This record gives sequence, structure tokens and C-alpha cells, in this order.
Amino acid sequence: MSARELDAAGIEDPALRRSYEACRRLNARHGRTYYLATLLLPPAKRPYVHALYGFARYADEIVDDLDSTLADEQKADWLVGWGSRFLAEVRAGGSDHALSRAVVDTVRRWDIPLGLFEDFLASMRMDLAVTDYPTYDDLMKYVWGSAAVIGLQMVPVLEPLVPRELAEPYAADLGVAFQLSNFIRDVGEDLRRGRVYLPGEDLEHFGVDRERLARGVVDGPVRRLLAYEIARTRELYRAAEPGIRLLHPTSRDCIRTAFRLYGGILDEVERADYRVLDRRVSVRPRRRLMVAVPGLIRAYAARR
Repeated sequence: MSARELDAAGIEDPALRRSYEACRRLNARHGRTYYLATLLLPPAKRPYVHALYGFARYADEIVDDLDSTLADEQKADWLVGWGSRFLAEVRAGGSDHALSRAVVDTVRRWDIPLGLFEDFLASMRMDLAVTDYPTYDDLMKYVWGSAAVIGLQMVPVLEPLVPRELAEPYAADLGVAFQLSNFIRDVGEDLRRGRVYLPGEDLEHFGVDRERLARGVVDGPVRRLLAYEIARTRELYRAAEPGIRLLHPTSRDCIRTAFRLYGGILDEVERADYRVLDRRVSVRPRRRLMVAVPGLIRAYAARR
């Protein structure tokens, strides 16, 4: 499958093909929902989406690697060095790094602004120093670089039917909605890493603090807090949905499927009675298939 995608995209250089394949494997291994949605794109577009995912995942793995012997300060230094090299490589037009080579090629082919990658790297460094966010606005400063810019990076590859700047606000909102869905799902997991991605002002409003979350018991205040965060995230999904119609027909089913699957995370949290402090809920395989298969059929028809 990957060779067919690379052939369709006109990627012929052997080293570049190996780099794109490395990104694809990273996507397949870590981004189950994202990877499934990517399969609904035309084969010629998939390698570029894999590359963008690979870049984000590569940096994120370093930041979140609890088994690493590197201190947070050393990880931050590594991010600064790797990020600076990457930005220089884009400007120079090529890279020898096994993964960055494909990302540099993607950025240059699709004219993706470098500032989006600078903002992403800034948020990754923030993750090493900041463990909580007092207000929703504080959280949004982090989420801009960790999620909104991912949606903006994708816009050129998805080929909107309108000027890029008209599609971008919808893409940014959808990226943020995806990220907030993950935060709600992973409250317990993130807490064990020493982080809380729910605004402190929201915790205070519902009478919740870190100690209460650490007990692992979903009581009334915790349940009301999570219900509130879910409602706010669904507002973002509603704001982002009209943007799907602005994309090229061959891109719509990919994003619509991701929209439904990530939104389904919120449904699963509710179905689990908000018990996310001691477990990780996920969209059930049957639900994934029910969403993805009709999308695959529509995507194939659109390509024809």
C-alpha cells in the first residue's frame, strides 16, 4: 500500500521514499484514529499527511517519554536544537535526517508556513515546563501550538475550494477540538505524568483540585466538571463542521471521518460515566468500522 501511495504522489528518490515510509509507520503505530481517516484520502495525498503527523509525533514522543534518562532541561535543549536544524533545512531545501527529509519535502511542496512549525515547537517546550493552566485562555495559548497549527498545516494538502485564509479558522477550531477531546479522555493518564490540561478556573468552579482527581474517584463535582468540558468541546466541533464543505471533494470524507471518530471519544467518556481517572476509554472497533466503511465508499466514489 505505501509503495502505491508514494508512486501516486510521484515520490521517486529512494532516500525520500524511505523517509516517507518511516513517517507512515509512525502514524500507523501511534495514530490509530488519524491513520484510519488518512486512508480516505487519495493515495497521492497520504504521504504528505503521514509526514506532518510524523513530525508532530516525533517531537511529542521525546517530550512524553517517561523512561528517558534525559532531564526536562535536556529535552528542551534537544527540541531547540532539532527544531532549529529542521527550520534551517526547510530553508536550504533538504535534510539528511531519516524523518525530517520527508517533512521538509512536504513543507516545500505545499508551501506550508514555517511559523506554524515554530509555534508547534514552542508548545512542545512549554510542555516540559508548564504542568497546569490557570485559565482557559492560558490553555489556548498552549493548544494553539500543539493542535491548532496542525490543522493549519493540513489545509494546503486538503486543497480547499476557497482561498486558504477562509478555510483556516475552521481547521484551527477542529484541531483544538481534537486536542481537547484527548485531554478529557486522558485526565488520569496526564495526571500521573504530573500534568493537568483542564483549566484551573474550571476546577475551582466545580470544587475540584489535583488531590481530588488523584483519588481516582469520579464523584459529583468531577462528573460535573467533565460534563462542562465536554459541552464546551462540542461547541468547537459545531463551529468547525461547516469548514468540511469548503474542502476538495476527495478530502471531505477523511476529515468528516476524523470529525466523527474524535467526537466519538466524548460519547465514550459519557458512556463510561466519566470514569477517566483510572482508565483510558476509546472508540470501540465496531464504531470505527461503522464510521469508516461508508466514508471509504464515498471517498472512492469522489475520486472516480
